[in-house]
Amino acid sequence: MKAIRRFTVRTVLPEPLTQLEELVLNLRWSWHHETLDLFRAVDPALWKTVDHDPVRLLGEVSAERLDRLAEDRRFLRRLRDATEELREYLTAPRWYQSRPGVPSSIAYFSPEYGITAALPQYSGGLGILAGDHLKTASDLGVPIIAVGLLYRHGYFSQSLSPDGWQLERYPPIDPNGLPLTLLREKDGTPVRVRIGLPKGGPLHAQVWLARVGRVPQLLLDSDVEDNEPSARDVTDRLYGGGGDHRLLQEMLLGIGGVRAIRAYCRISGHPAPEVFHTNEGHAGFLGLERIRELVAGHGLGFDEALEAARAGTVFTTHTPVPAGIDRFPRELVGRYFGGTNEEPEAPVDRILALGAEDYPGGDRTVFNMAVMGMRLAQRVNGVSELHGRVSREMFGGLWGGFDTAEVPIGSITNGVHAGTWVAREIQELAAREIPSLVETGSGWEEIPSRPGTELWRVRGVLRRRLVVDARRRLRESWRQRGASEAETSWIDDALDPDVLTIGFARRVPSYKRLTLMMRDPARLRRILLDPERPVQIVIAGKAHPADEGGKRLIQEIVRFTDARTSGTASCSCPTTTWTSDGSSCRAATCG
Repeated sequence: MKAIRRFTVRTVLPEPLTQLEELVLNLRWSWHHETLDLFRAVDPALWKTVDHDPVRLLGEVSAERLDRLAEDRRFLRRLRDATEELREYLTAPRWYQSRPGVPSSIAYFSPEYGITAALPQYSGGLGILAGDHLKTASDLGVPIIAVGLLYRHGYFSQSLSPDGWQLERYPPIDPNGLPLTLLREKDGTPVRVRIGLPKGGPLHAQVWLARVGRVPQLLLDSDVEDNEPSARDVTDRLYGGGGDHRLLQEMLLGIGGVRAIRAYCRISGHPAPEVFHTNEGHAGFLGLERIRELVAGHGLGFDEALEAARAGTVFTTHTPVPAGIDRFPRELVGRYFGGTNEEPEAPVDRILALGAEDYPGGDRTVFNMAVMGMRLAQRVNGVSELHGRVSREMFGGLWGGFDTAEVPIGSITNGVHAGTWVAREIQELAAREIPSLVETGSGWEEIPSRPGTELWRVRGVLRRRLVVDARRRLRESWRQRGASEAETSWIDDALDPDVLTIGFARRVPSYKRLTLMMRDPARLRRILLDPERPVQIVIAGKAHPADEGGKRLIQEIVRFTDARTSGTASCSCPTTTWTSDGSSCRAATCG
């Protein structure tokens, strides 16, 4: 039975502690260790219980504890210092501000963002990358406005059945219990954006605002009373639903997202974006909205508006196989953009032409979101040098007559946000030994000249942390599958912190070839159990709920490890995720 309404009760903080809410509502805490230390000091035992989630911490900490903290001069001094440091971080010029002639504002669109487990709006690499982009942009002072959707069930949490089959559950999310605020007009009225539908009323969405350091993040939410029940569910799940549902999500993200940016800039005074970045094809409809604005507001023709919009658009493709790209039936797209919903500024035939696979080998019955994104962008790039080459082959038909090597799809090899993914111990070691690594990212050539004893000690600490956490998650998984305490006693000795550890932490579609290592099981066992140079593997990941092939790969791996013919040299952690302070991820990536 669906709940009529959910409520989140927040603790009223004593006046001396009100700055805690200011710190909580800026997600910089997710990569700022000193702020995390401050939250831990609020209630160390509760901090562990709430999985290092400061929003839950403030919601569950006792009034008595808060009263004591409000009189603790040492804590109040730490709170004041953390708040002042955050305010300086948000306002002081950074690297970007020293660059001449750069855009005053950049819009960044993505269907998912992996920033912290306290804001569960991500599923895999695309979202993690988007989250790292926002964090890095904040640290560098790049004036990005991020746009996404707020999913009321986020992405699913998975477990395993007794026979190793992936099971999904979708825990509900109350935005009032997240580090978010509603975007409101100056009179306090919540902002509403809307997009037209073929029949019935329009689709309305409210806009939630997250602060990712210096970066404002706008998340559109269709669960508002203005909508019909079916429309309220448009933003229910990340990558959920069928064709109509996904199309509506992508229309809301692209078209509604541009309208949300216009509202935010009008209310806040933030400069309007000069460049729009499309993270994969999901947000491709933003180009249509910008064309409509230019035609309606500046008197341009469609072709002129198309060229003007393209001049300020960048498209990043992430998917190296056609099966991973959103393609809709042309009739479906025509129904949503044609008929009574057709706008004179954007004729439906011109829209359909943008997504048409009208090149040799293309399917003329579908509307390809990546193809539309590329046609609407001045620059297109893959996410590694190899992926750039693959993309030039995949999409070369869009530039008929070009040799593959000349297809204008470049590449930018993605990095990660060091503050999130590098263990605190490693960062502190680098700051002591080679300060320039932390301050400017230079000085790597000095590492071979430094003694490795301390580095090896720290890496040992991190490997042990990974093993302890993997054992805990393994035990939880086996108990969920119905195992008794006696049947899980072997987990006490699973994995060895002194053995070479290989990690696989990715989504599990068939094309990522999780089970390639098992083409020769006997050879794999020999590698894992080598008496002199053993290897152990930790696997974490999930398949899309509708991806039966991916689920079979997971089941195959689980059965291999369940048999324990490989000794204790491999394990799968079906529920592995990062903690809100990222410690599980850091342990896995640095071990």
